[in-house]
Amino acid sequence: MANAKYAVVTGASQGIGKAILLQLLSLGYTVAVCGRDLQKFADVQRDFPKQVLCTKADFEDTDDVKAFGAFVLHNLPRVDVLVNNAGVFLPGNLADEPEGRLEMLVQVNLFAAYHLTRALLPVMKNEGGGHIFNMCSVASLKAYPNGGAYSIAKYALLGFSANLREELQPWGIKVTSICPGAVFTPSWAGSGVAPERIMEAQDIALMLSMALRLSPQADVETLVMRPVKGDL
Repeated sequence: MANAKYAVVTGASQGIGKAILLQLLSLGYTVAVCGRDLQKFADVQRDFPKQVLCTKADFEDTDDVKAFGAFVLHNLPRVDVLVNNAGVFLPGNLADEPEGRLEMLVQVNLFAAYHLTRALLPVMKNEGGGHIFNMCSVASLKAYPNGGAYSIAKYALLGFSANLREELQPWGIKVTSICPGAVFTPSWAGSGVAPERIMEAQDIALMLSMALRLSPQADVETLVMRPVKGDL
């Protein structure tokens, strides 16, 4: 179909990723997703049986990341939108957080995006366009207490995104770094923070969809979003 649109969203089983998945489905995209528990996609597969392509993958394993890239290339004719949203948040201080915390957080928050993007770039370059969104954080912009290895990983993701933006300009591929503050997702359940104090996952999805509506010659390089009352 000439007007068909294709997207890839990682970390789409809940929270921000699921909101982005639903937004793209509402815009008519066919979307490839993955996760460790495929039952979490049962509702969207029921409601959008022809638009959701799902496979099992664990992004703590680079081989699984690369296998998902191969799945995408096998099942989608092209990639118009890539959303590197998969991530893990674990607070801590560098001096006393558990051994291996940095390696795990960098793997999921950075290396997974790096390897998946590398797998899909040839087809995007061949098409001469597309849009890559990297889900960074306000933790990518400013160190904060108890940020630890998570903040390091998000700083690195922003650096990856900035370099990718410069590199892909000749092919007309857009790159946007999204840096949200606190968003009410399952990770905030039981925190005691009132949902109305922080942003909704749909807020991030709506801003992403707005960036997709710009002219081909316009790119939102960095999008920073915070709750109205500021960071917690």
